[in-house]
Amino acid sequence: MRSARNCVRADETGNVMRTEVHVHGSIFLCKGVRLKQVEQALRPWLEYLDVETLADAHSLEREEPGIVFDAQERTLNVCWTGEVGRNFQDKLGAAIQNVGPLTEYASEIEVTYYPDHGDDEFFQVFVGPTPEAIHEFRRQCVVEDATHLLSRHLGKAEVDQVATLISDMFSKIQPPKQTASEQQSGSSTVIPLHPRGKHLH
Repeated sequence: MRSARNCVRADETGNVMRTEVHVHGSIFLCKGVRLKQVEQALRPWLEYLDVETLADAHSLEREEPGIVFDAQERTLNVCWTGEVGRNFQDKLGAAIQNVGPLTEYASEIEVTYYPDHGDDEFFQVFVGPTPEAIHEFRRQCVVEDATHLLSRHLGKAEVDQVATLISDMFSKIQPPKQTASEQQSGSSTVIPLHPRGKHLH
């Protein structure tokens, strides 16, 4: 993942200041995945928080559930806010990478930093079983976003034309080939986006 150094500030004495971050999204898991497997995959994140289980990974915001494993729906639902330092993004990246082999479909996690001074910094983290699954999911997201935006200004024929063009562009971009070891470790990728406002629930 991209270095979090730009997301963490230092005060006048040079001491590192902690920055608020919000992590939000749902990850779709394979049939038969158990809580222990998920907690083991997320171990880098849990160790960073100095907790042993998902139930102990509380959000700073009381109304937020935190990190929740739903065995019936086969999802890992994340709505968590915390104060973090410069190493957090690397730990989060390692955790999400570990979850890759447990996923059935590709999905997106949003990560937003809220520094005391300066613009918010927003990232998309795509996680899935293979690079191909992530590539297809990203294509669908871009097509849906463009269609939603353009449908307010253009007719259906024009919107469909743009959607086709976007799909053609993605078809020309091949996802990176995985080595044998990478296939075992799953897949994730990070897309930094422009700063935007805080996530509203």
